[in-house]
Amino acid sequence: QVHLVESGGGLVQAGGSLRLSCAASGRTFSSYVMGWFRQAPGKEREFVASISRAGLRTDYADSVKGRFTISRDNAKNTVYLQMSSLKPEDTAVHYCAAADQYTIAPTAYHYWGQGTQVTVSS
Repeated sequence: QVHLVESGGGLVQAGGSLRLSCAASGRTFSSYVMGWFRQAPGKEREFVASISRAGLRTDYADSVKGRFTISRDNAKNTVYLQMSSLKPEDTAVHYCAAADQYTIAPTAYHYWGQGTQVTVSS
């Protein structure tokens, strides 16, 4: 089991930037694929970005490609999501999650954080 805690969410104006962090407990962080997902009110949870165990592979949703960057620091048991050029459509609760094998499917991620709210004003 791995425990995940997100932080860094908040209110920002359109065009602004925000950096989310996800701190993981345990000694096996480097063995997990990590992902970021988000869920807006009344909508299903959707994939945002993922990163492989050693950080050699990343994937992004088309809606955030070129604006968001996922990274990880295995020595600190932390994964990050740098969000730039934020749009009102990015408003959602953002969750980090861990999976055993590389995937972008939310159903394959078995460990989830509590989420952090990102609100982008018009």
